[in-house]
Amino acid sequence: MTDTLDIQITKTSHSRLQETDFDNLPFGKIFSDHMFVADYADGEWKNFQIVPYGDISLSPAISALHYGQAFFEGIKAYKHEDGKVVIFRPNKNAERANKSAERLCMPELPEDIFVQSIAALVDIDRDWIPTKANHALYIRPFMFATDAFLGVQASTTYKFMILTGPVGPYFSKALRVKIESYYTRAAQGGMGFAKAAGNYASTMMPAKKAVEDGFDQIIWTDGSHHEFIEEMGAANAMFILDGKLVTPVAGDTILNGVTRDTVIKLAEAWGIPVEQRNVAVAEIIEGAKSGKLTDAFGAGTAATIAPVGSIYYNGEEYTLSDPATREFSQKVLKTLDDIRYGRIEDTYGWNYVV
Repeated sequence: MTDTLDIQITKTSHSRLQETDFDNLPFGKIFSDHMFVADYADGEWKNFQIVPYGDISLSPAISALHYGQAFFEGIKAYKHEDGKVVIFRPNKNAERANKSAERLCMPELPEDIFVQSIAALVDIDRDWIPTKANHALYIRPFMFATDAFLGVQASTTYKFMILTGPVGPYFSKALRVKIESYYTRAAQGGMGFAKAAGNYASTMMPAKKAVEDGFDQIIWTDGSHHEFIEEMGAANAMFILDGKLVTPVAGDTILNGVTRDTVIKLAEAWGIPVEQRNVAVAEIIEGAKSGKLTDAFGAGTAATIAPVGSIYYNGEEYTLSDPATREFSQKVLKTLDDIRYGRIEDTYGWNYVV
């Protein structure tokens, strides 16, 4: 554990807060007044700063641009009715960030530095946290390589930065999803479990094609034979199948989502059987046909709990039950909201108070 982090703070001379329309918050397009920046060089993290949000100057030769050493995290902060500000489970994101760093041959960031950096930035821009239902302050920590060197090797210098911005819901309706049977998001031995920037780049063209065909999201399948469910484009895939919470086991090809972990812990606390295992496409389709599949949703920080309205596979579309009637995902969403917005006691210790 480090001491309280020594952060140099330079506040903006002109806040954009009063110019921001909090009734119109497109996801990821509006940013708060400040950002956090730190540098890694000579084997240590240094130069911890909070500065006004704005452009940064970089060499066009930095290795992140050429060889893809970059990853990010997604976290949210919430404001309670009494004005208390909390960040939801930042320690879990710190843990996952270091797994991404290790896989990408990048320096780890001590967990307490990760959390303190976020808390300090959120504290300065706490007035940017929306108070409306289903709204939050989205937090984007990220790291990238900065060596100005055109050679395929790990950089020796890095930047760690954090941006924040007020957001509304990521999805506004039940999702029409397509089970992918050709393109691959990740493979065994790869970096599908890391929140690497390149993972998302590889999904964009298939996702664009799916949207052009009228779908909202892709459900990715294994890269070998496309027989098993992996994850959705913006969330982990979760199902209530024959009375059990079923979700693909997190591994090389599947991101171990914080919201995924949260849903599993709630299900276990409620006495609902949980199966983390290989989930065959065939059993999901059979469940949709027979009615054994009573709930399907994506779970993620941005998406929160995103209900799946229909599943398209192999030329057929299967419409699921009305999301409003689904007992499990509705209960999960309400419980999560009640904890994050401070309506009920946080018995799990998930809220980090700023």
